[in-house]
Amino acid sequence: MIAGSALAFADGRFQAGPALAALMGALLIQIATNFANDVFDYKKGADTAERVGPTRATSAGWVTPGQMWAATLLTFGLAVVCGLYLTWVGGWPIVLIGLASIAAGLAYTGGPFPLGYNGLGDVFVFIFFGLVAVGGTYYVQAGEPTALVWWVAVGLGLLCVNIIVVNNLRDIETDRKAGKRTLAVRLGAAAARWQYVLCQAGAFLAMLGAWVMGVGSPWIMLTWALLPLSIRWARFVWRENGRALNPALAASGQLELFYALLASLGLVIATAIG
Repeated sequence: MIAGSALAFADGRFQAGPALAALMGALLIQIATNFANDVFDYKKGADTAERVGPTRATSAGWVTPGQMWAATLLTFGLAVVCGLYLTWVGGWPIVLIGLASIAAGLAYTGGPFPLGYNGLGDVFVFIFFGLVAVGGTYYVQAGEPTALVWWVAVGLGLLCVNIIVVNNLRDIETDRKAGKRTLAVRLGAAAARWQYVLCQAGAFLAMLGAWVMGVGSPWIMLTWALLPLSIRWARFVWRENGRALNPALAASGQLELFYALLASLGLVIATAIG
């Protein structure tokens, strides 16, 4: 959302209202999706005493499944309120984006063919947290996305996928026992580690590609300042297993945030100096 707004700013079309509404809508959908994952994983038996990730509220008995489901619907409902304003601003494409986002949030661990249980979570994270998030944020402010928007969206989408990669690599044994066929379970730990490295490499190459292809200024390469940090955590992911991977989960999220901030800073600087 930060990068999408920075791209709109760089094109002289930043609008605070749609930017804030897009941010709030995205946060609410993410929160609601986490609530849904909490209750669906509990019902499917994926959250057991063997879980190595952070404690889940439903499985810990802090809330009942009914309470968590009510919280899910309420939070999705609040996201719809943001979506109504964005639809007024951006028209019918926002309706499609909103409905698809909510459907994907529920289908990640719920429904007859849960995406996360069938090795498709990575693909949908890339689509919705990369292409849709960046492109949609830009669209509600500036209209049709430019080529640079898609380059940035690809970079951020790949880094967001890595959060799921670490999560699934950490949980590979418990997911296998629960019948949760994530991509890590299907392909194995070694392939998941290679996926992490390739997604990181792809994110940095996306910014290089944008510059080389002439759609972004050299300032977009500020993101490459994160290369040492990226290498550090790639090495960490390569050697650790299970609960020990939890720090890499947080670090992967931080890396995506820093990447977005540096890309945005580069766009602002390029705009300021003309």
